[in-house]
Amino acid sequence: MTSNDQTFLQDLRLRWNKLQLLLNEQNADACLIVTGVNLYYTTGAIYTGYFYLPVEGEPHLFIRRPAGISHPQISYLKKAEQLPDLLKEKGFTLPQKLLLETDELTYNEVMRLCSIFGDIQYGNATSVLRHARMTKTPWEIGQFRISAQKQAQAYKKIKDCYRPGMTDIEFQYEFEKECRALGSLGIFRGFGSSMDIFMGSILTGENAETPSPYDFALGGGGLHPSIPIGANGSLIRKGTTVMVDVAGNFTAYISDMTRVFSLGTLPYIAFKAHNAALSIQEQMFKSARPGRSCADIYNEAYALVEQEGLSAYFMGTIQQAKFVGHGIGLQINELPVFTPRSKEFLSPNMVFAFEPKFVIPKVGAVGVENSFLVTEDGIEKLTLFEEEIIPLD
Repeated sequence: MTSNDQTFLQDLRLRWNKLQLLLNEQNADACLIVTGVNLYYTTGAIYTGYFYLPVEGEPHLFIRRPAGISHPQISYLKKAEQLPDLLKEKGFTLPQKLLLETDELTYNEVMRLCSIFGDIQYGNATSVLRHARMTKTPWEIGQFRISAQKQAQAYKKIKDCYRPGMTDIEFQYEFEKECRALGSLGIFRGFGSSMDIFMGSILTGENAETPSPYDFALGGGGLHPSIPIGANGSLIRKGTTVMVDVAGNFTAYISDMTRVFSLGTLPYIAFKAHNAALSIQEQMFKSARPGRSCADIYNEAYALVEQEGLSAYFMGTIQQAKFVGHGIGLQINELPVFTPRSKEFLSPNMVFAFEPKFVIPKVGAVGVENSFLVTEDGIEKLTLFEEEIIPLD
């Protein structure tokens, strides 16, 4: 455990209790957690080993490395094959139904664990954990507030990062330096195999239209075929926009905010689309509350897009993303997701990013993204920074 703070430990218990309720719903006896993000969620630490949570009672940590982690329920082990004997030694009854992170572990890892525990029932812990992480605890919400405030501090420095004649990647280097100086952890995590990225994305001009294989709202060609996303070395030219979508990873809990900057005079269509994005956000802010369907929120947003005659530019041009918002947390793409067919509903203590964006050919991307907390009777905006298009010159 990385903290002895009593508030933090109480918060961990809230997460364990939430997971245990979900285990009970699955008629599972326990779950065994291996992956780093889920270990952090359940223990406050990332280590090589296992976290065993029974459906009732206290959990136990089984650690290979590093040495020196402090926690009341710890056993050190050398290999996974020791798990059944160690569980018995600690007074646990071996499970008859065990949940494993089958959406995240390799096939070999799953098969190894199944061979260790033998001929019992197995289920998918990944879906249970993602469901549990969809609503946040008080301590987690506090971490979002820290990240959001620091992210706003960083965004205030963006104009000072620009110098005439810069490329998008040179501009990004300067901004990432400012973020790191303010305490950015330098990495953020995504769920799924096609979510590789650095600290975030900066798109200017025509590069905003470039489609990417990755599951982000907008693409960009990137600097190399091995990571085809984001800035590609384009010169920041007059008459174009610069969209800054760099993560607020100042704690493990990621705030998400996008702002648009411009160089020179932009065409009318860019301002029309940007104002439409702000209107979509305002419409969502007024209607979002516990019980609202995420699909309804998406469809209301798209209705406004069509009303403004901007559907050809919404969430891309050559390739258009089919969502307008997503949950955030330890990973950038948590639940819920705001899509036309989402089956999820808002509930208190969800934290999500809402990002109505447009791409104007040869000009660049416009729009806005903010992070929101669902409260008992509405939503609260966490990322507070000016939202109009901001001139760099």
